[in-house]
Amino acid sequence: LAELVQGLNSADPTVREKNIVEAEKRLRDEENSKEEESKTVVNRTVINTRASVRGFFPFEVKAVRSLDGFLAILEKDAKERAKRRKRNEHLANALKEKGNDAFRKGDYVMAIQRYTEGLEKLKDMQELYTNRAQAYLKIGEYEKAIGDCEWALKCNEKCIKAYFLMGKAHLALKHYKESRQCYENILQIDPQKESLFKDCMNEVNLEEKRMKDEEKAMKELWSGNSAALSIKELLQKLDRPGQNILYYTGGIRLLTGAMKGCTEQTLFRTNNGFSILKDNEVVRRSFCAGRKNTAEVDLSVSLLFLWQAVCAGNEENQRLLLTCPDVNAQLPKLLSSGVPEIEKETLALISLYSENENGRRLLVRHQDLTKWLQILMTFVNSTDAWASSAMNILSDLTEENRFKTQCRVLLSTGVLPLFTQLLTSTKLVNQAALAHAIGIMGNLCADVVIRMQMAASKECWQACLKLVDECLHVSTPKYQECLFAVLGLMMNLLLESNVIIEHLAVDISGRCMSLLQEKDGRIVTRAIGVLSRVLPASSSAVEEVVKGGVVKKMIKFLKAGGQITSNYGIKTLSICTRSNRQAQEDLVKSDKNFGVLLKLLESENEMTVGNAAFCLGQCLVVPGAATSLLNSNVVMILLKHAGGDAARTLVQKNAAIALGKLCVAEPRHTVQLRKLNGLAILNSSMKHMHNI
Repeated sequence: LAELVQGLNSADPTVREKNIVEAEKRLRDEENSKEEESKTVVNRTVINTRASVRGFFPFEVKAVRSLDGFLAILEKDAKERAKRRKRNEHLANALKEKGNDAFRKGDYVMAIQRYTEGLEKLKDMQELYTNRAQAYLKIGEYEKAIGDCEWALKCNEKCIKAYFLMGKAHLALKHYKESRQCYENILQIDPQKESLFKDCMNEVNLEEKRMKDEEKAMKELWSGNSAALSIKELLQKLDRPGQNILYYTGGIRLLTGAMKGCTEQTLFRTNNGFSILKDNEVVRRSFCAGRKNTAEVDLSVSLLFLWQAVCAGNEENQRLLLTCPDVNAQLPKLLSSGVPEIEKETLALISLYSENENGRRLLVRHQDLTKWLQILMTFVNSTDAWASSAMNILSDLTEENRFKTQCRVLLSTGVLPLFTQLLTSTKLVNQAALAHAIGIMGNLCADVVIRMQMAASKECWQACLKLVDECLHVSTPKYQECLFAVLGLMMNLLLESNVIIEHLAVDISGRCMSLLQEKDGRIVTRAIGVLSRVLPASSSAVEEVVKGGVVKKMIKFLKAGGQITSNYGIKTLSICTRSNRQAQEDLVKSDKNFGVLLKLLESENEMTVGNAAFCLGQCLVVPGAATSLLNSNVVMILLKHAGGDAARTLVQKNAAIALGKLCVAEPRHTVQLRKLNGLAILNSSMKHMHNI
């Protein structure tokens, strides 16, 4: 240290500079050491070495008579800086909150002023830069917004908000490449932001396409293209106020006929075509009328035709249409207007949105869809074309989580009463659409709240059972599709457990037993699936199906076996043999030498293996069962699973228990176990033996 002080006083500039650098390094090390020693205090102060150390040298250092005095001066300077920073942080945070308050009130100029004042207090506060950038975006100061985002990234190079706002600013400036790069940076920082990334990239792509389309359309217009000119002329004629309703209806139809492609759609948009409804009182009044006369119906249908032509394949036009308040308010009313022509064309218009991801998001974002499930489900009573269109829309919408959330609101009061009525009116409704509707309700069960509400509805369960009864007596293809769908719905509902299910378990399992005679393998598989899920709810149901010969039937299906059927079948057997002695004895009789179970133990499906091992273990209590396995390789199979590394620990547990029971019931299996050096594995599995 003495040499360091001597070097700082050197007359040689090179020596002095070298020792200044060394002094700076030692000061940093000293401060880091102090931070490590005191974990309760975090000193975020970074000494500006050029201002401090270089400010002292070469003049002040000569006044320092000792190393202790030198370090004391630096320590005092650091403490003063820390106090100033803490005071400035407090002031900057207060100004940030004032700016945020102004931003929320829409006073963006004041917000910018407050953020700027905050930055005067603390120049490295990232939040102030990003907040000010957001305010700049609101007033169209895009270059300034980009500048603030760059400063924010200097404070924190992984600031996602900075990249997000910078991407928005570049997009507003038509810097599409730069905007995409900002969003790609977000994904690199946090791969879990993929959904945000897709939305942002889609916005850039749509905006770039919109600009190209508009440039092309304007060129067509300036070149005197007759088709382009006709769009502008027709819109001008429709803009004439005080004309007869038939005048506007005719003009709208002519305009629809002129929509040949993207150029015409773009010119419709750029010439304020979407203002027809807002600015023309006759058109607006007719379209929004509750009970429409013939002329008003014709005009409304003509408008729906026009919007289909304008929005087909054009996402920007789709977006603009849904931002029209009257359209938003009228769509659900049009769907339930009771006027066939209007309902049909409204369905056709909505289909343009629902058939693609961006369109669905527009619907979910701009529409209140709480009533749509109920409204669209009423079309199950309609003709094939309308019903199919309505169900396709619903099926598409169920892919959106926000739609499922909105469906919760009226599910119990509106949707379920209608749905149960449809289930009990199979002969009177469009059966193909009903099957589709049941499948949609089954898909909605992926939402836990919806599933719980449906599973708790006794009326819904009774309606499902009534439909099963009807389908048992009618074997037409459409009825079979309804039956297949309702069994899938019941399987999903049985993921819940409640007193209603417990009360109806005997009835449900009884219907499933009857369906095991069906020729349609899909229906048989689902019937077994329902059995596998409903039997745990009721010991009475287990007793009834065992009396009905369920074990023998399951062995039959397991011999034939597809993978899904086998999974459901062996699970059903495991439930029955768990506590029912008759089921255990039936399995020993039906599966000679346990040939089926041994085959299932070789399955690659861990669930199947685990259930097969469980069944085997349960059945070994039957006299002679263990002895029948003496000439098999069961010990090797069970040992492999007991000592294996299956992802499901129940596989190991059930195999170990079965192996232990096997050796207890028939000691001669122990000889084979010793030959395979398996006693150690069996001993390690003894912790499971309390289950024997």
